[in-house]
Amino acid sequence: MARPTFLALGDSYTIGEGVPAAGRWPEQLAVRLRADGIDVDPPRIIATTGWTTDELSAAIDAAAPQGRWGLVTLLIGVNNQYRGRAASEYREQFRLLLERAAAFAGDARRVVVVSIPDWGVTAFAEGRDRAAIARDIDTFNAIARDETLRLHARWVDVTPASRKAGAAPDMLVADGLHPSAAQYALWVDAILPEASAALRELPRR
Repeated sequence: MARPTFLALGDSYTIGEGVPAAGRWPEQLAVRLRADGIDVDPPRIIATTGWTTDELSAAIDAAAPQGRWGLVTLLIGVNNQYRGRAASEYREQFRLLLERAAAFAGDARRVVVVSIPDWGVTAFAEGRDRAAIARDIDTFNAIARDETLRLHARWVDVTPASRKAGAAPDMLVADGLHPSAAQYALWVDAILPEASAALRELPRR
């Protein structure tokens, strides 16, 4: 039986800005899945720092990933919020991305959507309106959660972990903004049960 494949879609948080490849959360997740008895392939990552929803969609077009994927993850939206783009636009574009992710997986229950972390707690946000950032992030996450549940995909909320991590030096990389491998490990604690269920509960193809 073929090993399950893993496609990770996103932005800086998925490509792991500032961390070694092994520290990225999709890579850490694959290691944890294997330790849990699921011999998943290394993740195929389509993600770049700074991407918004529409930029990720264009990148997927360019990358043209082929075949059916055993697991697909999606984490996108922080750059929409950072650039001040409308929540209504985010809903429309996120919905299309989620539908594409489900098509790649062949079943929405094989899609794990990860919430947007709160960058407003980081050292990078010093001097900014942290409360306003938190409200915006909560709005975008509510949209993503609604769309995820509507499609019967899987939702994982890592935002509380990001807020708890805050600006602790070991939880961020040198830029004072992006998570460290240690923070990503906390995210994987939350993501692992849903990813494992997605791969265990549905028939292998």
